[in-house]
Amino acid sequence: MGRGRGRSRGGASSGRRRAPEFTGTVVLTGSGAFVDTPEGRFRFTERGLRGAMGGDIVSVSLRRGERGQLRAQVESTIERATDVLVGTYGSAGPLGVVRPLDTRVKLDFFVLPTDDSPARAGAGEGDVVRARIVGYPTRHESGVVRIEERLGGPDAPDLPIRCVMARYDLEDGYPAAALEEARAHRADAEGALADPLRIDIRERFALTIDPVDARDFDDAISIERTASGGWLLGVHIADVSHYVPWGGHVDLEARRRGTSVYLADRVLPMVPEELSCDVCSLVPDEDRLAVTVDIELDARGRVKGFKPYPSAIRSRVRTDYEAVEELLSVHPGEDRDAGRETDGVREAARARADAAVARAAREGVDLAAFLDDADGLARARRALRARRGAVDFETSEVHVLMDQDGAPERIVTRARTAATSLVEEAMLLANECVARWLVDRGLEAAFRVHAEPSPDELAAAARVLLGAGAIDAPCALGLEAAEPAALQGAVEAAHGTPAAPLVNALLLRAQQRAVYRPCNLGHYALAAPAYCHFTSPIRRYPDLVVHRVVKQRLAEERLGRRVAADASRGPESTAALIGRGPESLPAILAPICRQASDSERAADAAAHASQKAMVCRYYAGRVGERASGAVSWIDSMGAFVRLDETGAEGLVRMAALGDEWWDLDEERLMLVSSATGREIRLGTRVVVEIAGSDPMRGHLDFKLIHAAPALH
Repeated sequence: MGRGRGRSRGGASSGRRRAPEFTGTVVLTGSGAFVDTPEGRFRFTERGLRGAMGGDIVSVSLRRGERGQLRAQVESTIERATDVLVGTYGSAGPLGVVRPLDTRVKLDFFVLPTDDSPARAGAGEGDVVRARIVGYPTRHESGVVRIEERLGGPDAPDLPIRCVMARYDLEDGYPAAALEEARAHRADAEGALADPLRIDIRERFALTIDPVDARDFDDAISIERTASGGWLLGVHIADVSHYVPWGGHVDLEARRRGTSVYLADRVLPMVPEELSCDVCSLVPDEDRLAVTVDIELDARGRVKGFKPYPSAIRSRVRTDYEAVEELLSVHPGEDRDAGRETDGVREAARARADAAVARAAREGVDLAAFLDDADGLARARRALRARRGAVDFETSEVHVLMDQDGAPERIVTRARTAATSLVEEAMLLANECVARWLVDRGLEAAFRVHAEPSPDELAAAARVLLGAGAIDAPCALGLEAAEPAALQGAVEAAHGTPAAPLVNALLLRAQQRAVYRPCNLGHYALAAPAYCHFTSPIRRYPDLVVHRVVKQRLAEERLGRRVAADASRGPESTAALIGRGPESLPAILAPICRQASDSERAADAAAHASQKAMVCRYYAGRVGERASGAVSWIDSMGAFVRLDETGAEGLVRMAALGDEWWDLDEERLMLVSSATGREIRLGTRVVVEIAGSDPMRGHLDFKLIHAAPALH
């Protein structure tokens, strides 16, 4: 009994006409292999990868399929993204063989008989290893690897996370020289105030809002209403550049890492914890150095003026998103209880909220009123961004909470709330203002650039959404033209309806990935003429770059170039901020931006992979249980289902869909039963059984028990 054929009605690549070659980056996802090019994202033909791997820079040709879809085929590999492979070691006659854990890599790699690296690493049959690629596969030869490290046997409890770290070449710990340099620093606000550019605003009431388990606090806000009904917002960001001189051990290591990595059970910080969690962190009741942006806004949230400057601040209250949510007033027509945690968690949040209120009261501040002012500004900014054409997708993230022994305890879904939006809007505003400041002065820095979506992907999304009745014909035409108003209109129209997951999933997949560039090219999704990252220099190197450029130009404008360059200014001198000569920031800004973009992509992938691994560990003891959910994606492998209770996502493979043959209708993104005509679409309500769990690969498998009839 055949149970699935995965035949596509969209048609295979015909190869009738070959388009010019383009250069792009290979992206492997759960739904297939793609190439990201300046011209857009394109899916590969069935055999189009030709030995290329995820992250590789390749030259591709584009071919049109029978229905006009452009499909890519690798013509040559220009640059390899990695030479690291994580897989299971075994023997194949005289050869050793490493079978990649990543099932999207379809090739095995071999260890030559003359290579004694398996013995030196202590690798035995079935062990998981980290291997170095010494020969990439070609049309004529297999790939060759050398074993570098035995990661462990299949039963090691933290092996899935160690595999994720090895796969993405991530390190736990910091080099000794960088640690020594970091430990030498002490927070010295009084000494730093000798700099004529630094302004003492320690008397201002500022607070931090972060996740409850956060250990580094890189931003704080202050706010007050103006006589005209507007706001004066202060965004205060940890002044990391004061403690991390250009070209020092910490700077070079942070530059190489590019970003902090947030795995399910640990954080791999960009800068040592001696700095990120202590000296630089805006901990409450401690004098700390910051770079502040004061922004004046009118009653509609429009910017009237802004000023960046180095500062000294003193955060008065440290609170968290859940506590803030408890304090915010409920606005008409809103249900602030939607998506809230269990009673026990809410009681703890209320206790933290009460403590924060009491602490603020000792400073003479009504914290609830303070937060309502900030919430009002956030609402005004969201409305303004919507009017100018920004696209605001509804997203949620699945996080696994661990117990004291490092085992998965429960799964939570973190969605946007009024509290998170309050902080998000303040940071977005500060980033925009700083980017405008840079552009007005003609400065190069690490700008955050987001290009228009892929036309082909948007057109495909529009066809699926139109066929599903989620959008109307005018909206479909607007989507095909990449009109931001059409994207936002589709998202808003679907809000709160069964079509919302479908609309958000398809339109998000059509978006280009934002990257860092030395020059400003605008930000499509935010509808921002200029944008940069300024608000997280503890965890993102581009933010640190922006801080350096801002402080250096401020010094030159107010003190003159000669005084700015004077070595007696110490950590604020030109050499300490941006360096000199061929290794200075201006000279190597372009490769820094490329490295930061690549590091961000890898960090995001590693974080996602670690969460999937822990989700699988959570469900490993629940095989055979049943759960309800909805179909979140469909491709040739089967139907992906997101569970209602936890938000965890797993796959119902074609063979687990029942005793029927199923065809994939790629154009309408649905599965159709050949015998009965039954349809499984995105959003279809289902009951599934937990069929299998593979933490090593991050695979959670379901068996279909029941699917609700499709509604037309």
